[in-house]
Amino acid sequence: MNRRQWMFSAAAAVLAARARGQTVPARPDATSSRVGAKRILILGGTGFIGPHFVREALAGGARITLFNRGKRQTTPTPGVETLLGDRNGQLDALKGRDWDVVIDNSGYVPRHVQLTTQLLREHAAHYVYISTISVYADLSLPGTPETAPLKQLKDPSTEEVSPANYGGLKALCEKPVAVDFPHRHTILRPTYIVGPGDNSDRFTYWPWRMARGGDMLAPGTPLDPIQYIDVRDLAQFVVGCATDPRPGVFNACTPPGFATMGDLIDTSRQVTKAKTSVHWVDAEYLRAAGVLDDPGLPIWSAPSGTTAGVALVSSASAVQAGLRFRPLAVTVRETYDWQLTRPEREQAVLQAGLSAEQEAGLLAKWQARNGDAS
Repeated sequence: MNRRQWMFSAAAAVLAARARGQTVPARPDATSSRVGAKRILILGGTGFIGPHFVREALAGGARITLFNRGKRQTTPTPGVETLLGDRNGQLDALKGRDWDVVIDNSGYVPRHVQLTTQLLREHAAHYVYISTISVYADLSLPGTPETAPLKQLKDPSTEEVSPANYGGLKALCEKPVAVDFPHRHTILRPTYIVGPGDNSDRFTYWPWRMARGGDMLAPGTPLDPIQYIDVRDLAQFVVGCATDPRPGVFNACTPPGFATMGDLIDTSRQVTKAKTSVHWVDAEYLRAAGVLDDPGLPIWSAPSGTTAGVALVSSASAVQAGLRFRPLAVTVRETYDWQLTRPEREQAVLQAGLSAEQEAGLLAKWQARNGDAS
């Protein structure tokens, strides 16, 4: 039996034994279960979350190969192999190579994902796909589990990655992973991924806005729940799934009740030492003003109607499988510290959140109608 044949038979044996609740003995001359024994292929690896995956895996001694177009990272990461290509059919660099685990954090189009799963299904023992909680058809109720119905696109053949299509496309991307890697795949559905390096500014906005001072608009009430996942906690779980494969589908987010909007605002004040005046503005007012139709108030969702369960998704399965969370204060502090290191132009104009003019206008109208709602 050659190494590839043994790799697949061993993986099947491990899964079968786990299903029976048995302990699996190590093969004397096999690679160990620690990260360092793994050859990991990351499809992407140079955006926001990929480098965190790379650092986490390298810290354990893994051998990393990246596959991407080479457009984002001009300087290679020391000790990391990079293969150039394009998921839109230019996959020659992957042919004839074997890996223990594939981590796919760049799959947005089902056809692209299928091209890689079909090519790699005989050349990797396990496939980890990063999906999203946006795949769920209904987030109006709390406690959405991994078995909840998924979105369906009106046109399943579309390859337009837009806000309207995003969740449906990611749901379709999950299918070839499950088909080509049966019992050998992990699908992770994170909510907002936050932390140092997140240039979407969806989380960064809050401590950065708090630091600016003055009158600050906060949405809803301090008790409104929020959910997120620190990118470093996600990276630890992803690499854990590579070290010790955990087949299945997992919602990757902080547990319901882990944090509220009030916690985020209060922690941002503690971290920045700002004396900002916070004004809590009713969700219905914000909806009527059109703010909820725009990504101007990130992380928070109105805890009513179709978004009532967006921040109350169940992560119980992932927690049972080993997902852990650092304190909110750590994420806020280290995201804020990272923000201070960014170029001045990126600090000046964030990609999310209200502009100073928009915020002032909304607050003025709110206070004229309701008085000072602090």
